[in-house]
Parts: sequence; C-alpha cells; structure tokens
Amino acid sequence: MNPDPILTAAQKNAYRDDGFIVLESVYNAEEVEALRAAESSPAIQTALEAGGIKHQTVHLLELTTRHPAFHHLALDPRIIGAITPLLGPDIQLQHSKLATKPVTRGTGEFGWHQDLMFYPHTNTSLLSVFVYLDDATPENGCMSMVRGSHRLGPLNHLDANGLFDGKCRASEHWLDQPEKVVAITPRAGGISIHHCLTLHGSPPNLSGRPRRGVVFSYRADDAQQLGDTIFQDTGLVVAGQRRGLTRCETGTWLLPRRSGHNYGSAHHQVGTWAQSENEKNGV
Repeated sequence: MNPDPILTAAQKNAYRDDGFIVLESVYNAEEVEALRAAESSPAIQTALEAGGIKHQTVHLLELTTRHPAFHHLALDPRIIGAITPLLGPDIQLQHSKLATKPVTRGTGEFGWHQDLMFYPHTNTSLLSVFVYLDDATPENGCMSMVRGSHRLGPLNHLDANGLFDGKCRASEHWLDQPEKVVAITPRAGGISIHHCLTLHGSPPNLSGRPRRGVVFSYRADDAQQLGDTIFQDTGLVVAGQRRGLTRCETGTWLLPRRSGHNYGSAHHQVGTWAQSENEKNGV
C-alpha cells in the first residue's frame, strides 16, 4: 500500500507555481547520523576519492546499490508520500546519487542547468528529492533555484560544438532577474523537491566543511526515457506498479549527445539491479 500524501494544498500550489518546495525536519538527528555513517562507509569513501572529491563536486551514482540505508531511503514513506501528489500513484526511480562538495575552500561550483536535459523523457512528470545530510547555507555552496523557471521549457545546454555539456546558456534567467533566484537552505534532515525543468545551480563551498546530500530523481511510470544512461537502479518501482503505458507531451527534445559517445543506453529502460528488485517484489 502506498503512503498517504503528506503535502498541504499550499505546498502543492508552491510546487506548481515555483517549481520547488522545501520541507524542514523530515528526518531527526538520529536518522541523519545513520545516513552520515552510511556515507562514511569505506566503499563509498573510496568511490568518492576516485571521483576526485578533494577538488570537485562528486555525484556518486547508483547510490541505492552501494548501501542498504540508501535503498531503504529511496522507498521511505515520507518521501513517497510527498511526491505522489506531484507525480501520481505509479512512480519509479530514475537514478540515485550522493551529491557532495569538497571541503577545500573555493571548490565545488556546479553550473546552472535543468535536470531533464541530462535524461529527456516523453513527458516532464519527473522531479528530484534532495535529502540534506548537512545544513545548507550560501557559505557551503547551497543550491539556488529560479522561481517559475520550470515553465520556460527546455533551454539551451549545448557548447560551441553542438555537444551537450550540462551547462545552461540562457543566463538571462538568473542574471537579469535576481529577484527570482532563491537560495535553498534547509537544515540537516530537511528535504527539497524540484521539478525536472527548474533551473538550479550551486556556488563553491567556502566553509571548509562538508556539504552532503542524497538525491533521488523520480519519474511517473508513464514517462519513457529517450536518452542518456540507464543506471543499475533505473526503473526501480517505488510506488504503485508498472503499467506499460507511455505518455507523450507535445514538444521536441534534443538528445544529450556528449563527446566520446552518442545518446547513452536508454533503449534498455531498466537497470539490471532494479529489474531483479522489481521481480523480487512482483512488479
């Protein structure tokens, strides 16, 4: 049984109008410490080191497969109860990751972008949940989001050679309208939820302290992936069931072709680990 929706009408309206919401104190101090302990496990720390965490922000993907605490978190009724009013009753995980900035002062900037440009789908019923393991502040490089930018549609993320590099070129939306730029600053244990087309980015970490968070990107069951990577946990059913339906919104997507490879493995649709979990759970 899926959990009851937990968002208020005001929160649902804010997500619709602004493209993001923040929920404080979703997890208590003991739960946050347990997640930090999982993040500190040798296997995850080794992977972060390999990703260059001393010098740059690392997005450690397939997190649900790296520690059971993060698998359980992806299915947590508090998260699922918050996103079912926004995505509907049938929901899958699109990907999971640990997002952590280096503690070296002045490093870890992440440019403005829209998530869906990384992994276009047939519709825009996707969102990301950020679970904060540390207080988010401007000093430690918290995310900022552009209010209402999810209604702009897909924006240009191509470099001079026509390749996708994950950086939005439509800078007028944050430079020329600073009143729409909102710093996202929940305390540890809070979460933020943002639409897949909400413009967001983060400055360098100036604090000398870690800024860690767990990110789950979720999609409605009827959103079919068109490009980029199918990860091990892509397609994990977290609410409802798989119905075999695809819903298409009117629009044209430019698939994210990168240097060195074309459009990814999206034609497979479901990662191997997610497939085994789905079969285990009969969905």
